[in-house]
Amino acid sequence: MTRTEFYDDPDAPEPNSLVVAASAAVTDEEGRVLLQRRRDSGLWALPGGGMEMADSLPGAAVREVKEETGLDVEITGLVGTYTDPRHVIAYADGEVRRQFNVCFTARVVGGRLAISEESMELRFVRPEEIDRLPMHHTQRLRIRHFLEGRERPYLG
Repeated sequence: MTRTEFYDDPDAPEPNSLVVAASAAVTDEEGRVLLQRRRDSGLWALPGGGMEMADSLPGAAVREVKEETGLDVEITGLVGTYTDPRHVIAYADGEVRRQFNVCFTARVVGGRLAISEESMELRFVRPEEIDRLPMHHTQRLRIRHFLEGRERPYLG
């Protein structure tokens, strides 16, 4: 794998970059959550990725969902902000990222589900099945916050 996630690990490498990223909790008409199995880690996650210079943050989430899943979405709300400095992501190329992620809610408006270079598998997953999937706990946190239907976004 080319990506390793660390959390509160004294042996984690020191971050050398800070990346603003967006992710999206996308559901279907049955209330299932769209997840991708990442090619770089083999773990399940919400679709998302780094913001580009031409993006707005919600636009980054829309673009990343399209690139990673083939689906067109529109942003419908905000799950929260995830900026915990104890979460570090190391890549095979030497980048060690401290990520600043904003997680949105979104609904499908078009497109067709299609595996990309970044995903090994795509599925809409029933909430009760999510705990059985291999996933980093920071992803579980975002999904849990989304499923709780919080009145206010998580700020962390």
